[in-house]
Amino acid sequence: MTTDATSLTGARPSDDRRADGLLARLSDPAADGDGLDARILDAALGEFETYGLRRVSVEDVAKRAGVARTTIYRRFTNKEQLLQAVILRECRRFLTGIARATEGLASPEDAVVEGFVAGLQSARTHPLMTRVLQSEPEAFLPQLSMNGGAVMLAARDILADRLRRARPDRADEHNAVAEVLLRVAVSLLLVPGGGLALDDEDAIRTFARDYLTRMLRS
Repeated sequence: MTTDATSLTGARPSDDRRADGLLARLSDPAADGDGLDARILDAALGEFETYGLRRVSVEDVAKRAGVARTTIYRRFTNKEQLLQAVILRECRRFLTGIARATEGLASPEDAVVEGFVAGLQSARTHPLMTRVLQSEPEAFLPQLSMNGGAVMLAARDILADRLRRARPDRADEHNAVAEVLLRVAVSLLLVPGGGLALDDEDAIRTFARDYLTRMLRS
Protein backbone atom coordinates (compact mmCIF):
# COMPACT_ATOMS: atom_id res chain seq x y z
CA MET A 1 0.00 0.00 0.00
CA THR A 2 1.42 3.37 -0.95
CA THR A 3 1.29 6.26 1.49
CA ASP A 4 2.81 9.05 -0.55
CA ALA A 5 1.06 12.33 -1.30
CA THR A 6 0.06 11.43 -4.83
CA SER A 7 -1.87 8.40 -3.60
CA LEU A 8 -4.27 10.76 -1.88
CA THR A 9 -4.36 13.87 -4.02
CA GLY A 10 -3.08 12.56 -7.33
CA ALA A 11 -1.34 14.72 -9.88
CA ARG A 12 -2.42 18.29 -10.45
CA PRO A 13 -4.78 18.11 -13.45
CA SER A 14 -6.66 21.01 -14.96
CA ASP A 15 -9.69 22.32 -13.09
CA ASP A 16 -12.11 20.59 -15.48
CA ARG A 17 -10.52 17.17 -15.13
CA ARG A 18 -9.99 17.55 -11.39
CA ALA A 19 -13.72 17.85 -10.75
CA ASP A 20 -14.49 14.39 -12.10
CA GLY A 21 -11.41 12.68 -10.65
CA LEU A 22 -11.53 13.59 -6.97
CA LEU A 23 -13.60 10.72 -5.65
CA ALA A 24 -11.83 8.25 -7.92
CA ARG A 25 -8.50 9.24 -6.39
CA LEU A 26 -9.94 8.73 -2.92
CA SER A 27 -10.75 5.08 -3.59
CA ASP A 28 -9.46 2.70 -0.95
CA PRO A 29 -6.69 0.41 -2.21
CA ALA A 30 -7.31 -1.90 0.75
CA ALA A 31 -10.74 -2.73 -0.69
CA ASP A 32 -9.09 -4.70 -3.51
CA GLY A 33 -7.15 -7.94 -3.60
CA ASP A 34 -7.61 -10.75 -1.09
CA GLY A 35 -9.02 -8.52 1.66
CA LEU A 36 -6.11 -9.16 4.00
CA ASP A 37 -4.94 -5.55 3.91
CA ALA A 38 -8.42 -4.40 4.94
CA ARG A 39 -8.49 -6.99 7.72
CA ILE A 40 -5.15 -5.81 9.05
CA LEU A 41 -6.14 -2.13 8.82
CA ASP A 42 -9.45 -2.83 10.57
CA ALA A 43 -7.57 -4.53 13.39
CA ALA A 44 -5.04 -1.70 13.62
CA LEU A 45 -7.81 0.89 13.68
CA GLY A 46 -9.53 -0.96 16.53
CA GLU A 47 -6.29 -1.11 18.52
CA PHE A 48 -5.46 2.57 17.97
CA GLU A 49 -8.99 3.64 18.90
CA THR A 50 -8.88 1.59 22.11
CA TYR A 51 -5.33 2.11 23.31
CA GLY A 52 -4.00 5.19 21.51
CA LEU A 53 -1.15 5.52 19.05
CA ARG A 54 1.85 4.95 21.34
CA ARG A 55 0.83 1.84 23.27
CA VAL A 56 -0.12 -0.33 20.31
CA SER A 57 2.45 -2.72 18.85
CA VAL A 58 2.45 -4.66 15.60
CA GLU A 59 2.05 -7.80 17.68
CA ASP A 60 -1.15 -6.40 19.19
CA VAL A 61 -2.53 -5.76 15.72
CA ALA A 62 -1.53 -9.25 14.57
CA LYS A 63 -3.39 -10.85 17.48
CA ARG A 64 -6.55 -8.86 16.78
CA ALA A 65 -6.36 -9.59 13.05
CA GLY A 66 -5.66 -13.29 13.65
CA VAL A 67 -2.52 -13.30 11.52
CA ALA A 68 1.18 -13.77 12.12
CA ARG A 69 3.27 -10.71 12.85
CA THR A 70 5.44 -11.54 9.85
CA THR A 71 2.35 -11.30 7.63
CA ILE A 72 1.93 -7.67 8.64
CA TYR A 73 5.61 -6.91 8.13
CA ARG A 74 5.43 -8.30 4.59
CA ARG A 75 2.77 -5.70 3.78
CA PHE A 76 3.78 -2.81 6.06
CA THR A 77 7.43 -2.18 6.83
CA ASN A 78 6.91 -1.05 10.44
CA LYS A 79 4.33 0.30 12.86
CA GLU A 80 4.68 3.85 11.51
CA GLN A 81 3.82 2.77 7.98
CA LEU A 82 0.89 0.77 9.31
CA LEU A 83 -0.36 3.81 11.23
CA GLN A 84 -0.05 6.03 8.15
CA ALA A 85 -2.00 3.49 6.10
CA VAL A 86 -4.78 3.48 8.70
CA ILE A 87 -4.90 7.28 8.81
CA LEU A 88 -4.93 7.62 5.02
CA ARG A 89 -7.79 5.15 4.74
CA GLU A 90 -9.81 7.06 7.35
CA CYS A 91 -8.98 10.32 5.59
CA ARG A 92 -10.32 8.91 2.34
CA ARG A 93 -13.58 8.12 4.08
CA PHE A 94 -13.63 11.56 5.69
CA LEU A 95 -12.97 13.39 2.43
CA THR A 96 -15.52 11.30 0.57
CA GLY A 97 -18.07 12.39 3.17
CA ILE A 98 -17.28 16.06 2.52
CA ALA A 99 -17.53 15.49 -1.22
CA ARG A 100 -20.94 13.88 -0.86
CA ALA A 101 -22.21 16.58 1.50
CA THR A 102 -21.33 19.31 -0.99
CA GLU A 103 -22.32 17.52 -4.19
CA GLY A 104 -24.89 19.29 -6.33
CA LEU A 105 -25.27 22.39 -4.16
CA ALA A 106 -26.54 25.40 -6.06
CA SER A 107 -24.48 28.16 -4.45
CA PRO A 108 -20.92 28.58 -3.15
CA GLU A 109 -22.38 29.76 0.16
CA ASP A 110 -24.14 26.41 0.56
CA ALA A 111 -20.91 24.60 -0.30
CA VAL A 112 -19.02 26.55 2.37
CA VAL A 113 -21.67 25.85 5.00
CA GLU A 114 -22.30 22.18 4.30
CA GLY A 115 -18.64 21.37 3.73
CA PHE A 116 -17.70 22.99 7.03
CA VAL A 117 -20.52 21.25 8.91
CA ALA A 118 -19.75 17.83 7.44
CA GLY A 119 -16.02 18.11 8.05
CA LEU A 120 -16.20 19.39 11.63
CA GLN A 121 -18.93 16.98 12.70
CA SER A 122 -17.19 13.99 11.14
CA ALA A 123 -13.88 14.85 12.80
CA ARG A 124 -15.50 15.42 16.18
CA THR A 125 -17.32 12.09 16.16
CA HIS A 126 -14.64 9.86 14.64
CA PRO A 127 -13.47 7.38 17.32
CA LEU A 128 -9.78 7.55 16.39
CA MET A 129 -9.80 11.34 16.16
CA THR A 130 -11.59 11.57 19.51
CA ARG A 131 -9.09 9.23 21.15
CA VAL A 132 -6.04 11.09 19.81
CA LEU A 133 -7.38 14.55 20.69
CA GLN A 134 -8.24 13.47 24.23
CA SER A 135 -5.13 11.50 25.15
CA GLU A 136 -2.41 12.40 22.62
CA PRO A 137 -3.23 15.82 21.13
CA GLU A 138 0.41 16.47 20.36
CA ALA A 139 0.26 13.60 17.85
CA PHE A 140 -2.56 15.15 15.83
CA LEU A 141 -0.75 17.83 13.83
CA PRO A 142 2.23 15.66 12.78
CA GLN A 143 -0.15 13.07 11.35
CA LEU A 144 -2.27 15.73 9.65
CA SER A 145 0.82 17.24 8.02
CA MET A 146 2.43 13.98 6.95
CA ASN A 147 3.44 13.56 3.31
CA GLY A 148 3.66 17.29 2.76
CA GLY A 149 0.16 18.00 4.06
CA ALA A 150 -1.50 15.67 1.53
CA VAL A 151 -4.67 15.38 3.61
CA MET A 152 -5.14 19.13 3.89
CA LEU A 153 -4.47 19.59 0.17
CA ALA A 154 -6.98 16.90 -0.78
CA ALA A 155 -9.67 18.36 1.48
CA ARG A 156 -8.97 21.84 0.13
CA ASP A 157 -9.22 20.63 -3.46
CA ILE A 158 -12.57 18.94 -2.85
CA LEU A 159 -14.17 22.00 -1.30
CA ALA A 160 -12.56 24.38 -3.79
CA ASP A 161 -13.92 22.28 -6.63
CA ARG A 162 -17.45 22.61 -5.24
CA LEU A 163 -17.01 26.39 -4.98
CA ARG A 164 -15.64 26.50 -8.52
CA ARG A 165 -18.65 24.67 -9.92
CA ALA A 166 -21.07 27.06 -8.24
CA ARG A 167 -19.14 30.25 -9.05
CA PRO A 168 -16.66 29.73 -11.89
CA ASP A 169 -16.12 33.46 -12.35
CA ARG A 170 -14.34 33.64 -9.00
CA ALA A 171 -12.02 30.67 -9.48
CA ASP A 172 -9.00 32.63 -8.22
CA GLU A 173 -10.33 32.78 -4.65
CA HIS A 174 -11.58 29.23 -4.16
CA ASN A 175 -8.39 27.55 -2.94
CA ALA A 176 -7.75 30.26 -0.35
CA VAL A 177 -11.32 30.18 0.96
CA ALA A 178 -11.31 26.38 1.20
CA GLU A 179 -7.99 26.31 3.06
CA VAL A 180 -9.11 28.96 5.56
CA LEU A 181 -12.22 26.89 6.28
CA LEU A 182 -10.08 23.84 6.99
CA ARG A 183 -7.73 25.75 9.26
CA VAL A 184 -10.64 27.19 11.23
CA ALA A 185 -12.02 23.66 11.67
CA VAL A 186 -8.63 22.33 12.84
CA SER A 187 -8.32 25.13 15.41
CA LEU A 188 -11.78 24.32 16.77
CA LEU A 189 -10.74 20.69 17.14
CA LEU A 190 -7.46 21.47 18.88
CA VAL A 191 -8.79 24.26 21.13
CA PRO A 192 -12.45 23.48 21.91
CA GLY A 193 -14.66 25.63 24.09
CA GLY A 194 -14.22 29.36 24.49
CA GLY A 195 -16.62 31.71 22.80
CA LEU A 196 -17.06 29.44 19.76
CA ALA A 197 -18.19 26.20 21.38
CA LEU A 198 -20.46 25.28 18.45
CA ASP A 199 -21.84 22.29 20.31
CA ASP A 200 -24.35 21.01 17.73
CA GLU A 201 -24.93 20.90 14.02
CA ASP A 202 -27.37 23.82 14.01
CA ALA A 203 -24.85 26.03 15.81
CA ILE A 204 -22.09 25.03 13.39
CA ARG A 205 -24.30 25.71 10.39
CA THR A 206 -25.40 29.11 11.72
CA PHE A 207 -21.79 30.11 12.45
CA ALA A 208 -20.66 29.06 8.98
CA ARG A 209 -23.55 30.88 7.32
CA ASP A 210 -23.12 34.09 9.32
CA TYR A 211 -19.35 34.38 9.28
CA LEU A 212 -17.49 31.99 6.98
CA THR A 213 -19.51 32.78 3.85
CA ARG A 214 -18.29 36.39 4.14
CA MET A 215 -15.02 35.23 2.60
CA LEU A 216 -16.84 34.83 -0.69
CA ARG A 217 -16.81 38.07 -2.64
CA SER A 218 -20.13 39.08 -4.13
